[in-house]
Amino acid sequence: MKRYSSAALAFALACTLASCASTNSSNAPQEIRQGRIEQINNVQIQHPHELGVGAILGGVGGAALGSLVGAGTGKDVAIAIGAIAGAVGGQYAENKYDSPKPGQQIVVRLNSGVLVVITQTPPNGNFYKGEPVYIEGSGSDAHVIPQ
Repeated sequence: MKRYSSAALAFALACTLASCASTNSSNAPQEIRQGRIEQINNVQIQHPHELGVGAILGGVGGAALGSLVGAGTGKDVAIAIGAIAGAVGGQYAENKYDSPKPGQQIVVRLNSGVLVVITQTPPNGNFYKGEPVYIEGSGSDAHVIPQ
């Protein structure tokens, strides 16, 4: 009974953490604002995905493999070592295959006079200073589109 409870606990913890990783709601209303481009900078964008997912998935996989080894206290140690090794390996793999992506940092002066900075990918080479644009969305989901 104890060997199943350790694996079940590790699985439940991983599911809970994975459900907290993304809070993006696609049903939220989108806000569209108007303005003109003040400045455009080319940038390299790091980590376009949720950080830590590789470590979580690696830890769950390592714990699952560790639960197949030994019995009693040895099994608990194997689960813990498997979870730690899997988490480290998952984080390493996530960092290794995550390459910077080209993007743009665009400063827009809204019609209200407020300056807004949007960083987006892929870069749009057709934008120019003074161009009228829309800013669609808000927060990390905001992006600049031509009028």
